[in-house]
Amino acid sequence: MSADWYILIEEDIRDTKHLQAIEFRLHHWKLAAAHRVKGDEARIAAVAEDAALHYLPTTLTRYAKPGDRPARHAFLAQDGSWVVLVGLRGHQCHIRVSTARLMHVHEEKETPPKTLKEMLRGAWEGPPPLEPPWSPPPEAEDQDESAPGTGR
Repeated sequence: MSADWYILIEEDIRDTKHLQAIEFRLHHWKLAAAHRVKGDEARIAAVAEDAALHYLPTTLTRYAKPGDRPARHAFLAQDGSWVVLVGLRGHQCHIRVSTARLMHVHEEKETPPKTLKEMLRGAWEGPPPLEPPWSPPPEAEDQDESAPGTGR
């Protein structure tokens, strides 16, 4: 387990899709930056506030000129994250700045490529069964009630 603290900056990304002559303007969050920060909780909160007050979203960078200072409305949520409305030259978007502790890191692991024999066997026998989807582990009392022979 790791105890590294990070400042996470998420941006509102706009995506326009066309379907049967109808234009859909879709919005979704994208993790734009993750910066490692060392220090105590006060320093981490100060760095998050600084990011909320000075970070320029990539959506607005294409409209920015040197010396421009965008309009900002920064809101501090109860959980300590910042939601910031940023406007520049008639364009507006919003970002979310939060602090998070990195808890687990798992490296990517790829399976080795199949041999010709395994590919032919797979074509003959069909694909292997899929892994069951994740579900929360059962609680102890759920296991006791469903145990066979308990007389319940």
